[in-house]
Amino acid sequence: MEHVNRVALIGTGAVGSSYAFALLNQGVAEELVMIDLNKEKSEGDAMDLNHGLAFAPANKKIWFGDYEDCQSADIVVITAGANQKPGETRLDLLEKNTAIFKSIVDSVMNSGFDGIFIVATNPVDILTYMTWKFSGLPSHRVIGSGTILDTARLRFQLSEYFQLDSRNVHAYILGEHGDSELPVWSHANVAGRSVYDRIKDHPEKYDIKDLDQIFEQVRDAAYHIIERKGATHYGIAMGLVRLTKAILHNENAVLTISGYVDGPYDVRDLYIGVPAIVNRKGVHEIIELNLTPEEKAKFANSASVLKETMTPVLNQYVSV
Repeated sequence: MEHVNRVALIGTGAVGSSYAFALLNQGVAEELVMIDLNKEKSEGDAMDLNHGLAFAPANKKIWFGDYEDCQSADIVVITAGANQKPGETRLDLLEKNTAIFKSIVDSVMNSGFDGIFIVATNPVDILTYMTWKFSGLPSHRVIGSGTILDTARLRFQLSEYFQLDSRNVHAYILGEHGDSELPVWSHANVAGRSVYDRIKDHPEKYDIKDLDQIFEQVRDAAYHIIERKGATHYGIAMGLVRLTKAILHNENAVLTISGYVDGPYDVRDLYIGVPAIVNRKGVHEIIELNLTPEEKAKFANSASVLKETMTPVLNQYVSV
């Protein structure tokens, strides 16, 4: 029989339901099973999505299920967990979400699951590390959404600034998906020109000092959105679908995910936001960019923040 791509979604809150809707609209995966403690809400979501199948680009089987359905899933996407509240950092969520993840990952693995995990719950870098440890899967098959959304936000802000299509803007945010992240200006380019050259080409329109403000808008975007509407979910849902598609279609796409780094960037034993080649097997390769001394220092600081925050919780939940 022909293989059917199945995605199991755990957590059908704002992010999970937005991901399911985007998955349906883009025609990615043939099967989607939705799993959540709130059975009635998830059943309603599955019913609602099925009613849109007549308008979707491809047919799809969508249903509310349970952890047993993960057994034959190609990808398990975890969006479940406590949400970030106004004034709360992503790292503040760590303890309560680690306990939730231990239960989730154990239940998934007890089903016989042998696919790829995608983690979106915050703090995503640390929870991806925990998922790797709890699951016992190879590190290349446990992937966090990392800075995929931050990178998209940077591309959008640069596209607004330079008045270009964001798809013609190429730039990366690396490090923690959080306050210690950093922009890699040394590798940013717009319309085939480096950001620095583009600014020099038009000094009457652009100023290099504006880059600091652009990055601040990117770094603090989640706080501004949460203040206004309580949660961010559309952007990350689109990013998760992009990652899902790269895996299922074996694209060898370069995306800034939270990948396991043990050597590159002088970082050891850590999940952190880096560009990586992603295909059907998961993370095929971590791309090590040639950073400037200033960028190296900022990346090292971001790694230290994650390590220091993770260590106490890691010692509590995982034998090290």
